[in-house]
Amino acid sequence: METKNSKTIPILIADDDEEDLMLLQDAMEESRLINPLHFVVNGEEVMDFLLNRGRFSDKELYPKPGLILLDLNMPKKDGREVLKEIKKNPQLKSIPIVILTTSKAEEDILRTYDLGVNSYITKPVSFNSMVEVVKSFSKYWFEIVSIPYSIVVK
Repeated sequence: METKNSKTIPILIADDDEEDLMLLQDAMEESRLINPLHFVVNGEEVMDFLLNRGRFSDKELYPKPGLILLDLNMPKKDGREVLKEIKKNPQLKSIPIVILTTSKAEEDILRTYDLGVNSYITKPVSFNSMVEVVKSFSKYWFEIVSIPYSIVVK
């Protein structure tokens, strides 16, 4: 699904569940999402990636993403902590964040919106459902809304 913005907007995907990542990756391929994808498996890696620290220090290989897909339940630093940290950082707070998690808990939904999340999606369990979610996600984020990507990459 090539769109006006999608070519240039990298997506950072933070999730520690290998099966969920494979399902998401396959669904993105099936949906023809062409955005560059970067994967991290815990909250500390999210922050290292965003701040180009440690193994993510090369800004060419690890550019600031235009959108973050963030799981809530990850090791080392969970998604709630990461969300809070990103939204407090003046250089990162404009990056749109979509929670993609298995949690349907009202408390998680309310808390993440209070912390500044842009959308909250409960992970579908079937491949076909995931493809539909990815198609809707792509259409919304890369065709309907405008993402402040030029601000992010400065």
